[in-house]
Amino acid sequence: MTEKKYLKWYNKIGYGAGDIAGNVVYAFLATFVMIYLTDTAGLNAGIVGTLMMVSKVFDGITDIIFGSLIDKTKTKMGKARPWMLWPYIGCSLMLVAIFAVPLEWGDVAKYAYFFITYTLLNGVFFTANNIAYSALTALITRNGNERVQMGSIRFIFAFGTSLLIQSITVDAVEYFGNGAEGWRIVAIIYAIIGLIVNTISVFSVKELPEKELKKENPADEEAAKFSAEAYPDFELADKEKRVKDESKKYSLIDSAKILFANKYYILICGIYILTQLFSSTLSMGIYYMTYILGNADLLGTFSLVINVPMICGLLITPFLVKKYKGMYKLNLTGYIISTIARALVMVGGYMHNIPMMLIFTGFAAIAMSPMQGDLNALIAACSDYTYRTTGKRIDGTMYSCSSLGVKIGGGIGTALTGWLLAAGGYVANAAVQPESCINMLHFMYLWLPMILNLLITILLSRLTVEKANEDWDKTHSN
Repeated sequence: MTEKKYLKWYNKIGYGAGDIAGNVVYAFLATFVMIYLTDTAGLNAGIVGTLMMVSKVFDGITDIIFGSLIDKTKTKMGKARPWMLWPYIGCSLMLVAIFAVPLEWGDVAKYAYFFITYTLLNGVFFTANNIAYSALTALITRNGNERVQMGSIRFIFAFGTSLLIQSITVDAVEYFGNGAEGWRIVAIIYAIIGLIVNTISVFSVKELPEKELKKENPADEEAAKFSAEAYPDFELADKEKRVKDESKKYSLIDSAKILFANKYYILICGIYILTQLFSSTLSMGIYYMTYILGNADLLGTFSLVINVPMICGLLITPFLVKKYKGMYKLNLTGYIISTIARALVMVGGYMHNIPMMLIFTGFAAIAMSPMQGDLNALIAACSDYTYRTTGKRIDGTMYSCSSLGVKIGGGIGTALTGWLLAAGGYVANAAVQPESCINMLHFMYLWLPMILNLLITILLSRLTVEKANEDWDKTHSN
């Protein structure tokens, strides 16, 4: 049976462009905030890392809070779109504030200033915006293939934006006067671009009416059939109770219980965190390029061989998902290949063979791309699994795993970089780093990405949510 189509090409492009807005914040922050704070603001990498880690405690709480608020929201714009639109103003302001640390202040005041602005950006404004953006995948279409297409398109924009930011930021800062002034002007430019694109993305799509969401969801049809025919005396099979559950507004505690009862949600959270840790370790490559390869401009070259293959892979991900009739085998195979490729990047690094490093960095990137493109569709499948098994729909809260993973993984990744740099004895602006720091940079840029990919591969081998949904439908269809 052919699935109903909900979106035009311009809806998909408009939605995907939202990740330009997300990544002028995230990619800029993840790649350059540490080197700005250590080399321009004069702060200690280890202390900065600790402040980031403390900030993540607050972030972890606000993810589920905002997910629950989205589920309870009912406006003319829908549930998620208002939360995507208005908080981005705060994202823009806080991004500029972070890259405008008052240099004349004392160190304690500078650390406090950074902690407050960083926490507001990540724990409040970016959380609300990012969860709402991800939740739209389940709220503007019920078509599985369209979900995969949307995921691929948004990550094409994400990786393209990351590539551009990593390639031009160093030169842009230098062009605008270098030092504090250069960073501040670049942050203002990125903030304005993000605000404009985010607004366009919000108004390029519309959320489906609640009746349409229920009507077109295959899980609902199976659940209704299950209720009417299969187990008439079973609690969840009571049709009136299921309708009541669908309209119920769940408390934060109830939502959290529902979430963590779904093992696939926990797996996806883990995968999100590890993928963001992976991205953060590579984003800190500016230290590796500067002090081991001897050329900071190589960051742009490595970014190119990561993002271009990734974009190419994303373009064909919807086709591959169709061909392999699902996401499980495709994702698992891709990450097995990428783990092997990252091991070969490590070999090239110790040989100081830059062409070898570039080639296998590209292989790893294209192998990883299918999962980057279909991850939102996996969350939607996870949400459908919750509905199948409990009769409860909490799409906004379910998509909190995306923001949770982005912030915890990205934040811990950046914080970990600070801790490791401090442990290695990093000296800001030194012409030559001590041997302990050189060894630490090898570990950070070569070993950690390979280890993280291996861990993701293990989690993917357990992420059988598609099969779980199919098995449930088969069991309850007769």
